[in-house]
Amino acid sequence: MDTPTARPATLEDVARDAGVSRATASRVLGAYGFASTDARARVHAAAERLGYVPDVTARALVRGAGVRLVVAVVGRDDTVLDDPYVHRVVGAASRVCAPHGVGVALEWLPLADPSGLTRLGADRSVCGVILVNTTQAALEAVPPRLHGRVASIGQGSAAVPSFDVDNAGGAGEVLRHLYATGRRRIVMVTGPRWLSCAERSVTAYRELMRESGAPARLVTGDFTAARGGRAALAALRRWPDADAVYAASDATAFGVIAALRGRGVRVPHDVAVAGFDDLPYAAVSSPPLTTATHPVDRIAAAAATAVLTRAPVAPSTAFPSTLVARESA
Repeated sequence: MDTPTARPATLEDVARDAGVSRATASRVLGAYGFASTDARARVHAAAERLGYVPDVTARALVRGAGVRLVVAVVGRDDTVLDDPYVHRVVGAASRVCAPHGVGVALEWLPLADPSGLTRLGADRSVCGVILVNTTQAALEAVPPRLHGRVASIGQGSAAVPSFDVDNAGGAGEVLRHLYATGRRRIVMVTGPRWLSCAERSVTAYRELMRESGAPARLVTGDFTAARGGRAALAALRRWPDADAVYAASDATAFGVIAALRGRGVRVPHDVAVAGFDDLPYAAVSSPPLTTATHPVDRIAAAAATAVLTRAPVAPSTAFPSTLVARESA
């Protein structure tokens, strides 16, 4: 017959054993508020004697520190939560938060109405927020109660520090590589135009086209393969002489390659294709994809660390992006 397992010691047990009130025991073990030296010694001795393990979640809620970090993603609809980029942000943030006993939650902020940030600011269980796909409207919707507990991956403000990749620098390297290999009629499939940080790579593209004396050929995308495929077909109809496509994301580039092949266009012989992100699949795709690095894990870890520690950080931190030349271009 199994012997019953001993009941874990509670805060009430510690208070009773130490001869103090529950409130005093809570203040001592939670390291907040006043308690006499004698009371502190008795409470700590009782906790050690009874093997008391504090409830980290309850303590955090009482102190208002919160027990979860929310990754809030702006998008037109909730399918944005399926983006592999978002999953990488959540994974990196989770690795930072786990040692602190903090969980990570994922929420969608509708592009047209990011007011859900007000609710997150009032939620005592939320220790902080990381904004992804940040827009000006989202920045303006950040309530004062979240100031000092929010970071952005993308656009920032005076109250919200920004962590992001230097996508203009990375895009510039890829585009110069295309130009150096003899490509002159380069089409760009952009990211969503409502996303201000996506416009930095568009600016880099426009500058190269202006310097080379070539016209800008832009097709709007949304970082997905499906939209990339449609954009590639639209580009072929409009500019049948195109000899290269620069896609603002690797996923978009994969869609471009598939669509071109479906029309009998050889990559890179007829049209070179390049992307941005250096996803793991880029190295083994057919052909292997020329792209630029995007250190999502480092960016998300830095944002999560800033939120958890609440230490002063620079208003904007840009992580470098470098060219990865492969066979597609």
